[in-house]
Amino acid sequence: MRVKNQEIAKIFNEMARFLQIEQVPFKPQAYQKAAFSLQALKEEVSETYLRGGKKALQEIPGIGKSLSEQIEEYLKTGKIKAYSQFRKKLPLNMAELMGVEGLGPRKIKILYQKLGISNLKELEKAAITHKIAPLFGFGAKTEENILQGIEFLKRSKGRLPIGDIMPTVNIIFDELRRLPEVKKISLAGSLRRRKETIGDVDFLVVAKHTKKVMDYFVKLPGVEKIWGQGGTKASVHMVNGFDMDLRVVPEKSYGAALQYFTGSKEHNILTRRIAIDKGLKLSEYGVFKGAKQVAGKTEADVYAAIGLPFIEPEMREDQGEIDAALHGNLPHLVALEDITGDLHCHSHWNGGKHSIEQMAQQAMDLGYSYIGISDHTKFLQIEKGLDEKKLLEQHKAIQKINDGYKKKGIAFTVLHGCESNILNDGSIDISDEVLAQLDYVIAGVHSSLKMPKDQMMARITKAMQNPNVDIISHPTGRLVGKRDEYEHDFDNMLQVAKETGTILEINASPYRLDLRDLYIRRAKAEGVKMVIDTDAHQKEQMLLMEYGVWQARRGWAEKEDIINAQSLDKLMQYFKKT
Repeated sequence: MRVKNQEIAKIFNEMARFLQIEQVPFKPQAYQKAAFSLQALKEEVSETYLRGGKKALQEIPGIGKSLSEQIEEYLKTGKIKAYSQFRKKLPLNMAELMGVEGLGPRKIKILYQKLGISNLKELEKAAITHKIAPLFGFGAKTEENILQGIEFLKRSKGRLPIGDIMPTVNIIFDELRRLPEVKKISLAGSLRRRKETIGDVDFLVVAKHTKKVMDYFVKLPGVEKIWGQGGTKASVHMVNGFDMDLRVVPEKSYGAALQYFTGSKEHNILTRRIAIDKGLKLSEYGVFKGAKQVAGKTEADVYAAIGLPFIEPEMREDQGEIDAALHGNLPHLVALEDITGDLHCHSHWNGGKHSIEQMAQQAMDLGYSYIGISDHTKFLQIEKGLDEKKLLEQHKAIQKINDGYKKKGIAFTVLHGCESNILNDGSIDISDEVLAQLDYVIAGVHSSLKMPKDQMMARITKAMQNPNVDIISHPTGRLVGKRDEYEHDFDNMLQVAKETGTILEINASPYRLDLRDLYIRRAKAEGVKMVIDTDAHQKEQMLLMEYGVWQARRGWAEKEDIINAQSLDKLMQYFKKT
């Protein structure tokens, strides 16, 4: 099982943070890239090692000689000596402290050295008693921001971003599905509804020899504690920090149980009321007319029995989906297979991992007909942003790549864009003369995120009014579970987007998922077009597109609402310059 991949990836990410604290150059990025490669690996790293030893490990992207030796050490001993040494030298709860927005490795080190702060509780106490502000490089504003960040974490306590959970869950789901005793299996709960953050994970199963399935489940690698194991339900806690429940149900009740345990609670209350109004009883066991079960085997049958069409799991939040179902107005939600390309991808020109050709090949492998290369521009020096000269050089390089595709008869196009920066006054950090030569332009807020609302909206409005700006990236600036949105007026943003024909991005990174689902619904209602992008900085991150599609579905978006669910010819019509 690939759970060990996640465990080693977690350690590598922690080591990257320790190395950042020590201000070691290059190595933090190496550990981070290795961690991502392990999370994306399609087989258990131990299987890779058994197949070919350290040499096979070194064939994994981002894994060199040193990291392969550390993986080998972990597989043999369950530990990595270098990691243990870091923990001894700096006994910090890195996951807690790095979760506070604005608190980076350098500041964490100072807080530990000056105040002995090693965890969130100590950090909060120091901030409340105003011990942080006097430190060099901090000040009263930083102390206030730290308290705000801690308060934000408290509000989301007990829930993890879907991106932290999904890789492990996919592994476990595949393992359970392959058991000969398992006839049917599905996710349930908030994870099936694709919520941004997840409290726990629910598996629903139809199985023969229930005890064998239960025994297998509680002994899965990564299980840290068994909360309980009975005849039809088992509950465990994972080393990743979340709980999992497995329920075994009769096949005749599988659909009813799936509908019930998927939720939401509010959605289920409404469906039960509808059943009662029809003289029926709806429960996790089925739909009943008196003592007789009239439906229960499939979800579609359950909904049909109470007079409703099937409602997609992502919509079951008591946000008007029942009324839409009753009146035949349910949307036909956008699907992953509708996506025709990815417009927000970074290349090695601005510090990304892969070349334009490698990113393009990944897009082709995903069945796309185009890719948009949108490297950062010059204001973001930390991202090696491109200036006007470099953008024009890149433009020529992309034209050459496209010419090569044409000569080979390859029906694929690389579009040239950029992710420019919206400066404090709303201007763009690249000249209009150069922006006009690109196929499209993405603009985003990457700095001064704590502006007052009126200033932020004036800033974004001016950017959208620029005739060269086509897309606003991650439009509200939030980071899931870590940073709240910057101050904004979304209704005003929609109005300006509508007037200027500006497209709003649904950023598919599971740590952004920006726009929120309710904003997506508002944009759809106003006729403002959206694009689902991965913001990929290496080719493997293009696989994150599904998170963006899930978010779009939670916002009731349909194919016609999403510009990159259209053909290339139609896509180009949405850009202002055409």
